[in-house]
Amino acid sequence: MQTLTRYWFTFAKLAIPTPLKLGCGVTAFSHEDAVEILKNTVFLGRSMPHIENMIENVDVSTLNQGHVIPNMLPPNIRGVWFPKEFA
Repeated sequence: MQTLTRYWFTFAKLAIPTPLKLGCGVTAFSHEDAVEILKNTVFLGRSMPHIENMIENVDVSTLNQGHVIPNMLPPNIRGVWFPKEFA
């Protein structure tokens, strides 16, 4: 049985307004799996911007309390959990 890991990604400044300006939370089997999930869901059909930072095993309690925490899906299931519109 593979273990899931929570990842938090931030990206280089995006040219258009997007919920990704705060970052993106993904739970995956590995870093490579997380990037594939991003490519196949969040950035489907578009090029993915440069990843500025990635936190492995992110403690979700450290994320933005005013917007991320109340607007995220449970981070214990494989896939995107923030922004939830990409889940």
